[in-house]
Amino acid sequence: MFASVRRIDIRPLQGLMACLLTLAGTGVAPAQIDNALVTQDLQWRLVGPFRGGRTRAITGIPGQPHTYLAGVVNGGVWRSDDDGRTWTPIFDSQPTQSIGAIAVAASNPKIIYVGSGEGLHRPDLSVGNGIYRSNDAGRTWTHLALEDAQQIPSLAVDPHDANRVYAAVLGHPYGPSAQRGVYRSLDGGLTWSKVLDRGANIGSSFVRIDPNDANTLYAGFWHARSGPWEDKTMYNGPQGGLYKSTDGGDHWHQLTEGLPAGLSQITLRPRRVHEDGCMPRRRRVRIPLRKAVPRRAWGSIVPMTAVNTGIRRPAMRVLPCASAVATFRYSRSIRAMRTSCTAHPLS
Repeated sequence: MFASVRRIDIRPLQGLMACLLTLAGTGVAPAQIDNALVTQDLQWRLVGPFRGGRTRAITGIPGQPHTYLAGVVNGGVWRSDDDGRTWTPIFDSQPTQSIGAIAVAASNPKIIYVGSGEGLHRPDLSVGNGIYRSNDAGRTWTHLALEDAQQIPSLAVDPHDANRVYAAVLGHPYGPSAQRGVYRSLDGGLTWSKVLDRGANIGSSFVRIDPNDANTLYAGFWHARSGPWEDKTMYNGPQGGLYKSTDGGDHWHQLTEGLPAGLSQITLRPRRVHEDGCMPRRRRVRIPLRKAVPRRAWGSIVPMTAVNTGIRRPAMRVLPCASAVATFRYSRSIRAMRTSCTAHPLS
């Protein structure tokens, strides 16, 4: 008739209760308790959440096939030395954790550049405070410059000169700003000069170095503005575009042939091509905070459509190696940013 009663042994708590009563009786103030003695045996453990959000940047390390660096839009820089099975944070001591770009110097893999600010126009975003550099593979970091850039979505390092680095600066997401465009440093980030400028309302979304010629550069510009409200905040303009330099960034010209007019955004990924006309196969890596894209042979996986007015997963298509030397993705509409892809030779 009666439910079983579970006995609870409170004897381990009696000593703590007696201590608390003694302190209350003697009038000892809480401020007099040494917090270090109370917490010295405590250790932190992960209790969640187990999803960290978007991973904006990921790169390998030249000569270290099992090592990868990942930059999270609001979670710092992480390093894996076992093909992505385990990850260690290496950027936690810095004042910003919003990462838009990571670049490792091919001529000296210990030199790493990080661009802060995720560089994605979206309802919820985080901004950064410039560019950082590490000379010891990420153990220590030095803040360099471009404090008011807020969004740096792309970095490129000369494969033969670790001190020659380019930065694509997108700028303020909610209004005009002076620090936009493509910047170049010839002294390892100590000083920077703007080498390509489209004004205070159009920022650079990427800068790439041709893998066959370090003096050939490509840069994209994104004409966009975010509103300070949550729903439907993305506004794209028609003045984005693609630019090319063949003298290391001293002079630029816009590429328009074969591309639609009135672009809002465009991106390009130069690929090194083998003598047989095929691109090298890409290796699979486990990204800590985003599902890894499966590997495909003899082609390049690129998103074909994406609409930012709703949550959709981009459709994927494998381009055959004979046709894909550079992949372009562009946007023409003003509000709903519909993108499409095409492949062109780098001529």
